[in-house]
Amino acid sequence: MEQILDQLRDVVEAPIDYEGQRLAELITTVLLGAAGIFAFFIGFMTQDIKLSLYIGLAGTAITFLAVVPPWPLYNKNPEPWLPAHSATSGVQIDVDGQKVG
Repeated sequence: MEQILDQLRDVVEAPIDYEGQRLAELITTVLLGAAGIFAFFIGFMTQDIKLSLYIGLAGTAITFLAVVPPWPLYNKNPEPWLPAHSATSGVQIDVDGQKVG
């Protein structure tokens, strides 16, 4: 069971860059807005609140599938990180007037 959870965690915790986060937010806003407007008009035309709720729920599910998994398009611009420094690299940090490191 632990192996299955580890595999699921590896799939869900893939990296997303800042541009990917912006894109995911834009996709969420557009899809949920479009689904809400579409559900309202269909429900208004048919006078069926149940159909309107189902359409809104389907739009939410589609948005969830489009945004929540870490698709590769969300990691096209990864940030270059600085190399790690070791404790012996000669970096001096000043904390409250005392040299640390």
